[in-house]
Amino acid sequence: MLLGLRTVIYPAKDLDAAKVWFTQLTGAAPYFDQPFYVGFNVAGYELGLLPADDPDGDAEATTYWGCADIDAEVRRVAALGATLASAIKDVGEGIKVAVVVSPMGDRIGLIEKPHFQLP
Repeated sequence: MLLGLRTVIYPAKDLDAAKVWFTQLTGAAPYFDQPFYVGFNVAGYELGLLPADDPDGDAEATTYWGCADIDAEVRRVAALGATLASAIKDVGEGIKVAVVVSPMGDRIGLIEKPHFQLP
């Protein structure tokens, strides 16, 4: 079952410019800053920037919903008619993500983030 919103990731054609703009918008500097991903902690939630030319990058923002067991959740939403757009992958520190597409065409991110805590 879904546990609530966790993360939104925006594609960035100009990662450096996006980093500056989102720092100004959120009032927070990135806590993770690499050429392949920039992450901000905004009141306990993740705002991520992904280079738009990244082969796994999405053309649009993706919102990720938390789940306790991503394997079980992918099976559950598939049984509800969703299709897998991006297979489950481990992105480090025990965090796993996947993207499914609903029968209506909506992209839905799923994230298993075992260390997530609201402040």
